[in-house]
Amino acid sequence: MGVPVRVVLVDDHEMILAGLKAMLAGFAGRVRVVGQAGTSAGAARLVAALRPDVVLLDVRLGPESGLDVCRTLTGLAPESRVVFLSVYDDEQYVFEALRAGAGGYLLKRVDGPELVRRLEEVARGETVVDPTLAGRMAVTAARLRRGEFWPGADRGLTQRESEVLSLLVGGLSNKAIAARLVVSEETVKSHLRTLYRKLEVADRSAAVALALREGLYR
Repeated sequence: MGVPVRVVLVDDHEMILAGLKAMLAGFAGRVRVVGQAGTSAGAARLVAALRPDVVLLDVRLGPESGLDVCRTLTGLAPESRVVFLSVYDDEQYVFEALRAGAGGYLLKRVDGPELVRRLEEVARGETVVDPTLAGRMAVTAARLRRGEFWPGADRGLTQRESEVLSLLVGGLSNKAIAARLVVSEETVKSHLRTLYRKLEVADRSAAVALALREGLYR
């Protein structure tokens, strides 16, 4: 028997945390839950102190993005691998998770034996993706290389975020973008925050400059 994989659980739902602990308790010789947290601050404290082998993290943590939490945790403890455990079976989430530094992406319908096996693989340095998503990811990656998607898709932009960016490039204000897309200004601001993060820029002028420099819109 090898040393059990040391795991920290991070989810803002107590029921999920309790269920995961109960599921993993049956594999004590292979996996050991060393801590749990329901907030990003709590997760950061635990990971910095415990340096677990793996962190099981939800894609959403209250109002926060799990992607941002992932970046924080891997910065605090690069040796700790982050695995997203999510209900979202969309390959775009997987691409974003891996881009954020995650070591894996699994769906919450995973059973105990498979979850333990995946945790062991991640602890050995492998990258794991739920098998129902892996094939779709390969197809999506091939189509991205052929340029079959909207501008910015290869950087993780959704189709709506790409639309917002194109209107930014066209010089429209937030109010004008909201009117064009028939959404609220708050929705536009939310899309802008997300696309700034994905493009790794600080503001609209930098986003426009990047889009023009890389020829996203012609």
